[in-house]
Amino acid sequence: MSNLSLKLVKLLTKKKLTVSFAESCTGGLLASSITSISGSSKVFNMGLVTYSDNAKVKLLKVPKKTISKFGAVSYETCISMVKSLSKISKSNISISITGIAGPNGGTKEKPVGLVYIGLKKGSKIIIRKNLFKNKKRISIQKKTVNETLKIIKTMIN
Repeated sequence: MSNLSLKLVKLLTKKKLTVSFAESCTGGLLASSITSISGSSKVFNMGLVTYSDNAKVKLLKVPKKTISKFGAVSYETCISMVKSLSKISKSNISISITGIAGPNGGTKEKPVGLVYIGLKKGSKIIIRKNLFKNKKRISIQKKTVNETLKIIKTMIN
C-alpha cells in the first residue's frame, strides 16, 4: 500500500492536484495511507470519517430518505457523499467510500465485502461497486484502500 501511496502523492504533487476523502468502512485508513507520506500536505486537503448514518446526514448532507430507501451501503449514498464532499472540500479530486467490512452486518443482498467507491474529478463522477471476497475486516479495508489508490492513479494519469 505505501509504495502505491508514495507514487500517488508524487503524481498528485507533479500535477498540482488536491484530494479529499469521505470514508465510512475504512475508518480513515485511506487518509492515513496518504498522510503517512512525507510531502502529502501539498496534496491532501481533508479526510472525513462519516461512519454513522447520522454523520453522513449531518456532515455530508446525504438525504435521510436516500439512506432509508437504499441503505448507507449503496450507489445512491456513495454518489451523494462524493458530490457533497466535492462542494465542501473544493479539492480537485473527491473520494467517497461506503461498505460492509464485516465480519458481521452482511445480508444476502448486501454481503460482507460489498464496498462502493466514488470518485469525482471536475464534472466526471465514477462509482465503482466492489465485492471483496476475503471476509476478514482488515483485509476488506486494505483492499478497499488499495483499489481506491489505483482508481485515483488511473483517473489522473
